[in-house]
Amino acid sequence: MTSASRGTPASDTPVRRASLLVGAVFLLIGALGFVPGATTGYDTLAFADHASDARLLGLFQVSVLHNLVHLLFGVAGLVSARTAANARGYLVVGGLIYLVLSVYGVIIDLDSAANFVPVNTADNWLHFGLGTVMVALGLALPRPAGTTT
Repeated sequence: MTSASRGTPASDTPVRRASLLVGAVFLLIGALGFVPGATTGYDTLAFADHASDARLLGLFQVSVLHNLVHLLFGVAGLVSARTAANARGYLVVGGLIYLVLSVYGVIIDLDSAANFVPVNTADNWLHFGLGTVMVALGLALPRPAGTTT
């Protein structure tokens, strides 16, 4: 049994680097959601409300809750990158969560109280893309030598 299969840090692996990269991107996105200029309509930023008209990069509808979720996913990615097994789990489970969020965004009425995150069509496509890429990375990147499935 290698150190990687026991869940302890091993040498740098592609899946660990992917987890770090994805986590860093989520941290950047979450932080930019709180920056006027990067977020248009910043004065309308609500905690969690479909009426929040704040838009990251003028396109993606955001709220304080939405930004906090991105920050949490970012921290999770960085922490999970400590081991290959955790990094893989983060990418696959996190990706599935984002795929579910994209389906949720398609199913709900975007102008209703059910859209508490909030999301818009651009968010739905972004969540679908992020989820797909994260799951693909988690499943496709090679396992370290000597690990078991």
